[in-house]
Amino acid sequence: MANIPDFGKAKVLVIGDVMLDRFWHGSATRMSPEAPVPVVNVGEVDDRPGGAGNVAVNLAALGVSTTLSGLAGDDEHANVLRRAVESRGVRWSVMPCAAETIVKLRVLSRNQQLIRMDFEAPFDDYADDMFIQYVSNLIAEHDVVLLSDYAKGTLCRVEALIEVCRSQKIPCLVDPKGSDFSRYRGATMITPNLSEFEAVAGPCEQSDTKISAAARALCQEFEFDAVLVTRSERGMTLQPRAGEALHLPALAKEVFDVTGAGDTVISAVAAGIASQTSLEHATRLANIAAGLVVGKVGTASISRDELALAANGESVVNVPPDFGVVDETSLLAALSQIKANNQRVVMTNGCFDLLHPGHVSYLESASALGDVLIVAVNDDASVSRLKGPERPVNALSARMEVLAGLRSVSYVVPFTEDTPARLIEAVSPDVLVKGGDYAVADIAGHEHVIATGGEVIILDFLEGHSTTATLSRINESSSD
Repeated sequence: MANIPDFGKAKVLVIGDVMLDRFWHGSATRMSPEAPVPVVNVGEVDDRPGGAGNVAVNLAALGVSTTLSGLAGDDEHANVLRRAVESRGVRWSVMPCAAETIVKLRVLSRNQQLIRMDFEAPFDDYADDMFIQYVSNLIAEHDVVLLSDYAKGTLCRVEALIEVCRSQKIPCLVDPKGSDFSRYRGATMITPNLSEFEAVAGPCEQSDTKISAAARALCQEFEFDAVLVTRSERGMTLQPRAGEALHLPALAKEVFDVTGAGDTVISAVAAGIASQTSLEHATRLANIAAGLVVGKVGTASISRDELALAANGESVVNVPPDFGVVDETSLLAALSQIKANNQRVVMTNGCFDLLHPGHVSYLESASALGDVLIVAVNDDASVSRLKGPERPVNALSARMEVLAGLRSVSYVVPFTEDTPARLIEAVSPDVLVKGGDYAVADIAGHEHVIATGGEVIILDFLEGHSTTATLSRINESSSD
């Protein structure tokens, strides 16, 4: 069995550029008459911790006691960011200042990014003596300090922070930015990716020997204990100041998204060191974590349980099961991965006895509210109880197969009760959708969804289409 440290006893302080990653999701069905651009009808907003905040979230996902510090504006965006960070188990110790919180806004339609807008100004003027003292007071409380540099100004005096760490004999890991590594002199370790590394060390042509030699030279010149170079599909190389290099191959079986993989690597290394494991073993764990995270969609995190399973050679499901018809057990297993990927889950329910254009339009609108649409379908007995003994016209299996064939639908799952309230509580969707002339208070499961921070949305059905009307036309036609 692989040795997985007890991360729960570790304390890591993340200092760096904190920012809010904001996603606007909506449908884009027409072009603007004002310019050749699509018009996006924004349906929902998804806010996530970005920058150093994402690093802190990665640590907390492993079970590490994590504190986030840096600079942010005294504004509503900072409040939103704080809630997003704290909801993921991270302690917020970010110092407010007169600048505005950094926001990166992405507008998406059907998961396709249409535009990104950055709202930011440098924080250099606010990283003053007061800030250095504020952060220095936090350092002694932690086992490891992780400096996450995105060149936004929070770490413009990074030398002073490294010196505090050295004076207190606390390991200091740096995710560097830019081509001047002398700024990080004396850090325990830096973790550049290959392009960042070659910008300083020169071309290495993906040669293990050249990378090792150049990394050792940087260790000697800038007094690093080690340099860890992440090399994408070539894995990673750990070069200590003294001793042989450790070259680890990439472990990913499938690569879906490399977003945030560097954050996962340095977080896993920091967690390992803070848990009193060796740098070599911490790097091996980080390589396993990197192989897992690139198999997920979007910015994602790895849990200690996932890491333990993979480290011991057991199968870890990196992506949800194929979309389509599933039972409740399979659905809930898929949801654990979907939610770990920070994907937005939308849920609706109904009989869907005779699928018509009104249903199709409604489900497409529901799908646009998130990343994954789950449709819960009444079984045959519950349809009969609700609609009468003549219904359903189509058996449950047929109704589910037709729904699963729609491009807007991700999962179709049956339920046996008269209402899906119990299933809704088990799924705990981000958005619960119902079509027709309902009040929110009349929708089954609404209490749970609202209590857990979700939304309940009522959509209009397409006029002129209903199962009852369709059956009436069929009956009239057959009587002629």
